[in-house]
Amino acid sequence: MNMEQLMEKLGRSGVTVILKVDDERMTEGAEPWTLVMSGPGLGPEGFIRTESSSLSDCFEQGFTRLRSRPGNWEWLAEIS
Repeated sequence: MNMEQLMEKLGRSGVTVILKVDDERMTEGAEPWTLVMSGPGLGPEGFIRTESSSLSDCFEQGFTRLRSRPGNWEWLAEIS
């Protein structure tokens, strides 16, 4: 699954995704990647926010948390 397909599938599942890379945090050696997911697809627990030093780890953390929420998230295992 490519990035566009992934984002479209998340959007159709009621999830808004914001991905950020922070240049200041990158130069400081901190965790520059931030992933925020919100929307009705996440249920009553609200939003998910993850931060990491790598993009792939940031997505993996976010998807792990999303799979623990109620709903049909089994398809996320395909992209892990």
